[in-house]
Amino acid sequence: MKKQFSKHWKASKQARKQRKYRANAPLHVRRKFMSANLKKELRKKYSRRSFVLRKGDSVKILRGEFKKKTGKIGSVDLKKVRVAIEGIQRTKKEGTKVNVWFAPSNLQIQELYLEDKKRMDALQRNVKGSDKLDVGEKESSSSKKDSEKITKEKPKPDNKIKNKEEK
Repeated sequence: MKKQFSKHWKASKQARKQRKYRANAPLHVRRKFMSANLKKELRKKYSRRSFVLRKGDSVKILRGEFKKKTGKIGSVDLKKVRVAIEGIQRTKKEGTKVNVWFAPSNLQIQELYLEDKKRMDALQRNVKGSDKLDVGEKESSSSKKDSEKITKEKPKPDNKIKNKEEK
């Protein structure tokens, strides 16, 4: 089996091929593996389910020993596809503290770090966005008013009946 990464690989049922794809993936592809799901309020706000993790995001741990704890991301390791969270450390027998690393799939984004313009653009890129929704809401409310006016302005059928009786 070749060790090189294939751009044309789609999918496979074989676990060994899936592991090979992840192990040999270049960094720009591994970045996509670093995504975690958003909390419900953020999902509604940005109309997307997940987003790529970044240093500065605050996350909640969903699995493992530190379950339900929250913290800011301190460092991101693309090579090994893992994340360290500030304030969550283990003490070794000798007494030194060491960062605990987490897989992105075990985290949920609570708050996004939005000081980067490129990241803001990425959030708005594929979104049916809040701006577009606001415009749509205005249009729908005005169209409701228009439809109410139209129903009020319809001619009454009684007039036609009276005209027929007179003839």
